[in-house]
Amino acid sequence: MTVTVPFAVHLLDAASVLHAFGPYVLVGIAVLIFIESGVLFPFLPGDSLLVTAAIISSALGVTPWQVALVASLAAIAGDQVGYWLGKRFGRRWFRDDARLLTTARLNEAEAFFTRWGGLSLVLGRFVPVVRTYVPLAAGTAGMHYRRFLLFNLIGAIAWAAGLTAVGVLLGGIPFVAHNIDVLMIVIVLVSVLPIVIGALRRRAGRRSATDDPVDQPAAAGRDRRG
Repeated sequence: MTVTVPFAVHLLDAASVLHAFGPYVLVGIAVLIFIESGVLFPFLPGDSLLVTAAIISSALGVTPWQVALVASLAAIAGDQVGYWLGKRFGRRWFRDDARLLTTARLNEAEAFFTRWGGLSLVLGRFVPVVRTYVPLAAGTAGMHYRRFLLFNLIGAIAWAAGLTAVGVLLGGIPFVAHNIDVLMIVIVLVSVLPIVIGALRRRAGRRSATDDPVDQPAAAGRDRRG
């Protein structure tokens, strides 16, 4: 009997994804990071992909610095797309009840952008999901393009080079090199943690908004009786 593994599971298994690209591994890395960065599909293993690619680079037939260069260019290009989508369409694609393009995620990215300004393009690059929507928020807010481009370059290069360097360092540790599956689980858990926290905050906010209208009339009735 053949067991079909869901596509999402394959995506979370970065090593399997990388090996599946075969000789076109650099192209595959570029495509996945471009999509995650600019095509508003945040649920791709960008972080674990780069760390894993650096650790098993020799088996993939590439060098870590080729991975870093390709990832940097793809991240820069993806952010350009996100910025221009935000500038051209703004919030029109987002709905409260959407599965992917939810206004809640855009609101979080806009709040992040408002708090940190241009620096959000650097800091947000290291936060899964946020890095997908911050360029869109920058475009929606009308951030000057030259300023956006500067922070975009810094953030994309720092992220790609930083995670690749982490992979190189970890790959030199025998335990990590022989237990890469465990490392990937840790990286995935850390990556999805901000998503879980954001979901719990939104759920708590909806619950609070639902409870308040019920409590207010009761409190008003008690005041009148008093």
